[in-house]
Amino acid sequence: MIRTLLWLFGGALLGGIIHIVVILALPALADDTLWRRISVLDARDKMVVLPQILPGTPNPLGLDPDLAYGLCQIDLTAGPAYLSGIMPDGFWSVALFDSQGTITYSTTNRDGIGQTLEMGIFNADQTRLLARQQLDIAEGLLVVESASNDVFILVRLAPPHQAMRQRFEADLARVACGTRTP
Repeated sequence: MIRTLLWLFGGALLGGIIHIVVILALPALADDTLWRRISVLDARDKMVVLPQILPGTPNPLGLDPDLAYGLCQIDLTAGPAYLSGIMPDGFWSVALFDSQGTITYSTTNRDGIGQTLEMGIFNADQTRLLARQQLDIAEGLLVVESASNDVFILVRLAPPHQAMRQRFEADLARVACGTRTP
């Protein structure tokens, strides 16, 4: 009887370990990741305005169809990245994501920034150089540290009326983004 219980306990324990290993390994084995979907948009070091999501059409990134979106993909190993532009007069937000799709920083125009957005994204090594004043940055630059080198920035604009969407998207297209100084 005890021997049977030990076998059952051992089998359940081994099954639990296998189950946990498989669950933790599956995301690493996935081919269709968020980073891969964003990479095909050709947004490396430039702002790309995403097309409007229309009802009944595929929405692989799960975006709100009422908002206008701009996306910029960055590799911080090439140097610090900068996001610079004048945002339209309306609600907007900026979010910094790591390659896994986790938001590492987010801000909106309601944080007192105003309509001018000047943001610098630095990895840990670049932040240390910045602290030692070995990197020159413009005064008033919003400094954001990223834990990873592969990041993407998503800018969301909320046009108050659908008739203003085209103007908002044009403003979004003029935003400079990438590993070059603004």
